[in-house]
Amino acid sequence: MIKFGTGGWRAIIGDGFTKENVQILASAMAAKMKAEKVADKGIVLGYDRRFLSKEAMQWAGATFAAAGIKASLINKSSPTPLVMFYVMKHELPYGMMVTASHNPAIYNGIKLFTYGGRDADEEQTKEVEEYIGRVTLPVEAMDYDDAKAAGLIEEFYPINEYIDNILDRINVDSIKAASLRVALDPMYGVSETAIKTILLTARCEMETIHGRHDTLFGGKLPAPNEPAMSLLKSTVIDNRCDIGIATDGDADRIGVVDDKGRYLSPNDILVLLYYYLEKYRNEKGPVVRNLCTTHMLDRIAEKFGEKCYEVPVGFKHISAKITETNALIGGESSGGLTVRGHINGKDGVYAAALLVEMLAVTGKKISEMYDDIREEFGQFYMLENNYSFRAEKKPEYQRILMEDKVVPTFETEVASTSYLDGCKVYFKNGGWVCVRFSGTEPLLRIFCEMPDKALAEKTCDAYKNLLGLEE
Repeated sequence: MIKFGTGGWRAIIGDGFTKENVQILASAMAAKMKAEKVADKGIVLGYDRRFLSKEAMQWAGATFAAAGIKASLINKSSPTPLVMFYVMKHELPYGMMVTASHNPAIYNGIKLFTYGGRDADEEQTKEVEEYIGRVTLPVEAMDYDDAKAAGLIEEFYPINEYIDNILDRINVDSIKAASLRVALDPMYGVSETAIKTILLTARCEMETIHGRHDTLFGGKLPAPNEPAMSLLKSTVIDNRCDIGIATDGDADRIGVVDDKGRYLSPNDILVLLYYYLEKYRNEKGPVVRNLCTTHMLDRIAEKFGEKCYEVPVGFKHISAKITETNALIGGESSGGLTVRGHINGKDGVYAAALLVEMLAVTGKKISEMYDDIREEFGQFYMLENNYSFRAEKKPEYQRILMEDKVVPTFETEVASTSYLDGCKVYFKNGGWVCVRFSGTEPLLRIFCEMPDKALAEKTCDAYKNLLGLEE
């Protein structure tokens, strides 16, 4: 079964992620494109550095070719946002990226993008799943070389127009004048070429770690979270860098270390950039966050006379709300963000460039910016706990949370409860707790934001004890 979650289709390599399933998905997309009468527009496909990613892109391309649909294949491992940008700029109906993003190395998958370079929404992915159910086996695929000779497969590398678009959107002159030193950790992924090209063009000095190709990602998750960024912290300190930047495996998410070697969470990054865009760039507009992202954005929005919109998890909801409300920026606590006027999806490469611009334009160290914002707006403590579970337990958890709507007894007074995406409880002190199922892994996730760590831990434990979860 090929099922789409919040971040596309993902499966364990050799189990669900197989050549046959990749071809089934491509065949279903080909039928969908023909039914929608957009097959003549063709499709663009990219891939990251995971095991079998390039081969999977080629399997899909050969399947499209057999259906008479031209497939433009990006012939070097590339960032996911490059594919989104290309779909948007060249007004293609669809694009596909072979990646499992920040998942463990045993996973691979495919992200699907629709017109405008957007993540496919739930309606689109349900339609794709319906087409998948109609595919007959064996799936027809052309010989790859024959498809190239027939012009049904084109290999190309459109990185320059993507990089140039970002350079046009940042203040290169200010960065050049600032003489900044940047540490970069691509986490063995695909961001190095794009980020280094942009920042070297702006005359930054660069220190790079984990740049080589390693399909096992050094034995760690290719996710820019604090445990994975210890070497980046020491690189920043040892080389006296102004900032350390890490990106996940396909470069759509970002993590940051400040000039003091402190890890800044994705929530901190969103807060910094929204504040910078409003105060220093003088750009105006609301902000969009998912329901598991910091409410500090609400405080900043209120300060500047703006509104903060809350949406379910899944970047497709953020990009849709940005379009609907003309929001200035949108993002999520897992590390993805985008800014109005750029692509309609998350982009760690552009976020990295914008953060470096922030340092140059403000003339402040990132630690100073961070401390200034906390002094002005106060401080929240965010906690995230992930619990794996056996598949047979999911209906029980689902019943307790979403059908019986059982809520624990908390120390803090409850203001309201929402079931927009999982269960979220809002407290009168401004804090909140959210329990939801991961859309990409067999995990139950508990997020909590409170004025202090101890209260956040107690609040999470209340749900942990209610559901009988184990570490």
